[in-house]
Amino acid sequence: MRHALMYQGGFENNFAGLRAGATSYRDRDDQLRELPAWPADVDGARIGYMEKPGKNFVAVRVQHGEHDVVLEHPIVIDPPRHLGYGPRLGAEPTIIQDETALDLLDDIMAANPGQRAELQAIRNQLPARAYRKFT
Repeated sequence: MRHALMYQGGFENNFAGLRAGATSYRDRDDQLRELPAWPADVDGARIGYMEKPGKNFVAVRVQHGEHDVVLEHPIVIDPPRHLGYGPRLGAEPTIIQDETALDLLDDIMAANPGQRAELQAIRNQLPARAYRKFT
């Protein structure tokens, strides 16, 4: 299964108004930008992230199938843990492996206990070989 992270704008300009189903964001010049389509081969978790000042990137949204969860508590993306060694965040969606996607989902679920059921529904759709019970 292929999972990906994709840029969804600057945090200060966009997070307060982020809603499930959003297809655009405001850039630094306050221009509305359309989010690109997810790559066709991304069939796993799709994680939207935003940039905070100082090049800090935070996961703000998790999608899979019909599920689209805007996080109550965004989490900082830890590149070695959440991306693995090699992939880096950039202009194109960043593809990540099952294990790093599971680590990221675990951390997102831990930071957002009020949304656990919604997030667990996404996590449960991962393939059995990649599934680990959240503790």
